[in-house]
Amino acid sequence: MNLTIKFIVAISAIILLAYGVLLYRTSILQHELVMGQARRQARILYKQILLTRQWVSDHHGLFLVKTDDVRENPFLRDSVIRADDGTVFVKRNPAMVTRELSEYAAQSGFCWFRITSLKPVNPANAPDDFERQALLRFEQGVKEIDAVIETADGRVHRYIAPLIVQESCLDCHAEHGYSVGDIRGALSISVPLAWADSVIHKNNITIFRYAVFSVIAVALALTFLFNKLVGRRIARLSRAMDNYPDRDYEVIDDEHLVNDEIGRLISKFDELCKRLTRAQHELDRTMQQAFYNEKMASLGQLTAGIAHEINNPLGGLLNCVKSLRDDPGNTELHARYLPLLDKGLRRIELIMRQLLNFGRKAPLTFSRVDIDGIVRECFELLAYRLKNIDLRLSPGLADTYCIDVEALRQIIVNIGLNAIQAMPDGGVLNVTTQLRDDRICIGIRDTGIGIAPENLDRIFDPFFTTKDVGEGTGLGLAVTYSLVNQMEGAITVESEPGRGSVFTIILPAGQDCAVVAAPARTAKEQESDAADSVGGRR
Repeated sequence: MNLTIKFIVAISAIILLAYGVLLYRTSILQHELVMGQARRQARILYKQILLTRQWVSDHHGLFLVKTDDVRENPFLRDSVIRADDGTVFVKRNPAMVTRELSEYAAQSGFCWFRITSLKPVNPANAPDDFERQALLRFEQGVKEIDAVIETADGRVHRYIAPLIVQESCLDCHAEHGYSVGDIRGALSISVPLAWADSVIHKNNITIFRYAVFSVIAVALALTFLFNKLVGRRIARLSRAMDNYPDRDYEVIDDEHLVNDEIGRLISKFDELCKRLTRAQHELDRTMQQAFYNEKMASLGQLTAGIAHEINNPLGGLLNCVKSLRDDPGNTELHARYLPLLDKGLRRIELIMRQLLNFGRKAPLTFSRVDIDGIVRECFELLAYRLKNIDLRLSPGLADTYCIDVEALRQIIVNIGLNAIQAMPDGGVLNVTTQLRDDRICIGIRDTGIGIAPENLDRIFDPFFTTKDVGEGTGLGLAVTYSLVNQMEGAITVESEPGRGSVFTIILPAGQDCAVVAAPARTAKEQESDAADSVGGRR
């Protein structure tokens, strides 16, 4: 799920939650408002009915002309009077007036009400369960009671309040044993709430529709704004990050947006790329210098031993020259010493050329060369360290391959020196080259002291060494590991303490580059190489 969808979902959830709370609170407020209005309406109606009853009672009832619809009240004394002209009038007491008004109200659907009592004169005024419970509580001093009742036609707000006997009421109710101030019964008022529930439902539906509309509108607005202000700009920044550092990583931002947070982030990214580029250049220079320094350290170790190798034949050569100078006419002496002089000088020349090649500082440059020849040349350079070591070269690469010559020289010499130093009392050094699955494999196996298991994971760390002070810098294998990685290869090591180690360099063989001609070698050098490959060097 991308950031745009997450953002829209989060905002939509917040809006829906806000509307949900609003809907809930609105429903409660509407219900409270409706209930308050119904209660107020019931109280007003109660007072109006009381006033009507009081008026009827103060005027000792109402007399209406008797018709088919206006009948006499069987529960009243003297409920009928006859006029001189023969017109018959029937009496209406407050209870009768209340009942007939309730019938009119019920027909209008506005409300309905009635008189009820625990001791009704008219059985029709007998209380229901709600009214009975209320009448009992009125006797305990409760002033009014209301409740919402669920019916088949919807909710109904029921309100009931006591009817107190007044002085004018005694004309009818004195015979029933009531006195002023007694509770004669109660006036029960019912107000239907179906209309209010319908209004509340419509309001809730309206709020819900507004919520859905708001979510859709906000989602569309957020999608547009987020894509314009955030999404597309982050996508540009992401592409620039993917392109860095090999391709164009410049981020072109909208001019009117460059000063916002993402605009500043893009600007900082550009500055960061520039700093990283400068830092990478510095790191490359530092690494090249570190590689060169390690090469010089290895060269120093080589030079220290080779100096002795050169001094011995050089002393013999000087003796030959002195003998020839002392007896210039001795042809036999010339025939014996001149070949020795030639061989010794060429040997010194070969050693110096190899030292110069190894010490040359050059950037990583790939060329197609004879890898077996490079390996042989490196161990010729290490020949002075192989006096008590049996060197066994097994070349297996018949073709030329694309490789960095100087890097390969340094890799072979570094691992070779480590192998030689691991065999202070002599041993066997096997060097093999072969092509395996389109990969160049160079194996260097020694029979030395081996590497402790706890050190195997650290031997390629810079400055890690188990040698004594002055015998190693701890950079040889680190530089080797870095050079192999730069050539897109790999290096592995297997070792068992007391039984030696095996270093395997694996390099790609399928790269394409220019062919570099090998330097010309003299016939004597070739004869020497052939002897080395057949009999080994010691």
